[in-house]
Amino acid sequence: MENHTKIDHNKVLDILKEYKNKSNKDLKLAMDYIHNDFEETKKLILKLVNHLDSSEKSYNKLLEEFNKRLNG
Repeated sequence: MENHTKIDHNKVLDILKEYKNKSNKDLKLAMDYIHNDFEETKKLILKLVNHLDSSEKSYNKLLEEFNKRLNG
């Protein structure tokens, strides 16, 4: 669903507000924009979740070693 036509965020908001009166072309443009935004957001969230998991594992590994040294 790649869209080569650039569309402004404000245009999408306008289409969303007045979608009943917009052309099919406008609806398709807005749908493509929203779909692409959704997919990019999903990719970023997954990347951040993986980063968060990795950070937590690294921290826990160091914390475990630190606690061993304190108690050992």
